[in-house]
Amino acid sequence: MSTETGTLTPDHDATQAPVEVTPPAQPLTLRKVFIGKIFIGKDGLRAGWSLLIFISLLAALLFGVRIIAHKLLPPSPKTTQTASELPPSPRLFIAEGVPFLGVFFIAWIMSKIEHRPNSVYGFGGIRKLWNFVAGLATGVVCLSLLVLLLLKTGLLVIDGRVLFGRDILRYGFVWFAMFVVVGFLEEYMTRGYLLYTLTRGLAGFYGWALKTRHSQAFGFWTSALILSILFGLGHGKNPGESPIGLLSAGLAAMVFCFSLWRTGSLWWAIGCHASWDWGQSFLYGVADSGLMAQHHLLATHPVGKPILSGGATGPEGSIFILAILALMSLIILFTLRHGSYGEAQHQDSDHGFSPSA
Repeated sequence: MSTETGTLTPDHDATQAPVEVTPPAQPLTLRKVFIGKIFIGKDGLRAGWSLLIFISLLAALLFGVRIIAHKLLPPSPKTTQTASELPPSPRLFIAEGVPFLGVFFIAWIMSKIEHRPNSVYGFGGIRKLWNFVAGLATGVVCLSLLVLLLLKTGLLVIDGRVLFGRDILRYGFVWFAMFVVVGFLEEYMTRGYLLYTLTRGLAGFYGWALKTRHSQAFGFWTSALILSILFGLGHGKNPGESPIGLLSAGLAAMVFCFSLWRTGSLWWAIGCHASWDWGQSFLYGVADSGLMAQHHLLATHPVGKPILSGGATGPEGSIFILAILALMSLIILFTLRHGSYGEAQHQDSDHGFSPSA
């Protein structure tokens, strides 16, 4: 400041803006870095924590739904019908539909936590709905080929028709709607969020351990194998189930995973799953993984050794199911577009979410 003229004058222009001082950045502590690496990876929340949160939320939701359903819909009184006969009742729709909505809701929550579009878990693309129609056609046609094979070899006998008139359309539609819901639940439960997230985690592990650019493919098929084994074993409590039936359920799950890998969506698998179950339970009146449905079109019974005829398990318990599953795989290979699941994962990576543990 100058005082020569008896007044105070500034040594610089009064209009000059004051200099802002930026406070020094606080250094990252070792604790913050350590905790960050535990919970956060290159693609955000690590896959292991994502799976833990998803399973915990889903278990809590389904537990609450079970309690409410038990209060609102108490168990039906026992009848003379066998436990393996399933009636087309609203209870079945609720038992399959509510869990699906729960799974979808929890997956939506996880998509918000992980900052991902919910479509990457299997329902992406309206244009892929055509795959649902193709899956419907494949399921009923391939089942018909298996039933025809059993009929021609004398391993299955059609006793006659059970339904007539309007009852054919009535129960045919009811059972079709029922098995579409089953397809949505079982496919999205085992090959939706769980498969995507387990793939994400294992791909990161393979990328770190093997230093390979095929880490995503290794992660996907390892995840598919694990979840398919669990899917097959999940049928073990069905009355009338057999070792061949459990094997075929697990292999069918792998076929559905193959369709997901080719198309990037679950639509083909849902359609095939639904029409296959509908064909067994309603159209041909055979057991579906050991379970029989009431009000089916035809009455049939197996003949001969169960390993050939399927026995109480149904056509899925016949060794001939292996040829049909191979045929389904060829249909997928030659009719569905290649590499879409991998491309969708790659696009997800471009937005900052690369497959990683």
